Amino acid sequence: MTYDGLRKHYEAFLLLERGMSENTRTGYLADADRLAAWLADVGEDVTAVSADMLHAFVCDLHDLGVAARTQARIVSGVKSLFRYLQVEGLRADNPAELVEGPKVGRHLPEVLTVDEVLRMLEAVDLTHPQGRRNRAILEMLYGSGLRVSELCSLERRRVNFDEGYLSVTGKGSKERLVPMSEAAAEQTRLYLDERELRGDIIKPGEEDYLFLNRRGARLTRVMVFYIVRDHAEAAGIAKTISPHTLRHSFATHLLEGGANLRAIQQMLGHESIATTEIYLHLDNTRLREEILLHHPRNRR
Repeated sequence: MTYDGLRKHYEAFLLLERGMSENTRTGYLADADRLAAWLADVGEDVTAVSADMLHAFVCDLHDLGVAARTQARIVSGVKSLFRYLQVEGLRADNPAELVEGPKVGRHLPEVLTVDEVLRMLEAVDLTHPQGRRNRAILEMLYGSGLRVSELCSLERRRVNFDEGYLSVTGKGSKERLVPMSEAAAEQTRLYLDERELRGDIIKPGEEDYLFLNRRGARLTRVMVFYIVRDHAEAAGIAKTISPHTLRHSFATHLLEGGANLRAIQQMLGHESIATTEIYLHLDNTRLREEILLHHPRNRR
C-alpha cells in the first residue's frame, strides 16, 4: 500500500474509531506526513521502519530546533500512527512504543565528559575507508559546536584553513563565523587529501560539499546520527548520544573553562542569550553535585 492510501485509511480510523475532532485529526495527520517525508529522504517506509530510525527522527527534530512542546506532540502523533498500523495488522510490532519525546519544561541536555569525548575520537578506525572522514566529523561537531544540519550543508569554500574558521549558515539563513580547532582543521585536511588520493567519484551537483558519503553525495543528518552513535558505542559510552550531544558538550566545556557566555552564544548561533543560559544552569548543577560528592560534611 502506498503512503497516500495508508493515510486515507488512517484518517478514517481517527474519525470513525477514535472519534477525534477535526483539529486533532489534522494535527495527527500532519505528524504522520512529517515522519513519512523524513523517511522518504532516507529511503525508508513507515511499515518497515525500525525503532532506531524513529529515535533518529526524534533527535533530528531536536537538532532542527523544534520546540519541546511541538516535539512532544509530534511523538504523540507518531505513536498513534504505529498503534493504528499494529491494530490493522500492517505491522506485527510497534517500534514507537519505546520512543520518548522531551519532557516539557526546563531540560538539561546530556553532555559528555572530556574523557568520553577523547574516547570517542580514539575509537575511530582510521584504516577504514571512511575513518578519516568520521574522525573529521566528530572533531568538527565537538570543536566548533555545529548543528548537524550546518555540518551536512557545509561547503569546502566556507572552510578557511589558513585563518582557522568556518563560515556557517545557521537558522534563518543567518551566517556566522565559527573558530575551527587545530585538530578539526588537521583531520579535515587529511580527509580531503585522502579522498583526492583515492580519486573518489563525486555525484554531479555535490562537488561543493565538504563531507560526502561513499557514493559521492553529501551526508544526511541521519547518517551523521549513526556515525556519532556507533563511535559512542565503540568507546563504551552508555549515554544516549546524538550529534547534538557533542554541541552541548562543546558549550559546556567552554563555559567550564572560563569562556564568556556572550562568546558562546555567538559561536552557537543562538538568537537569544536566554537559550545559551541553560549552560549556566547546567554548570551550577554540576557544581552542586561536586560539592555534595566531595564536601566533608556530606561524606558518610
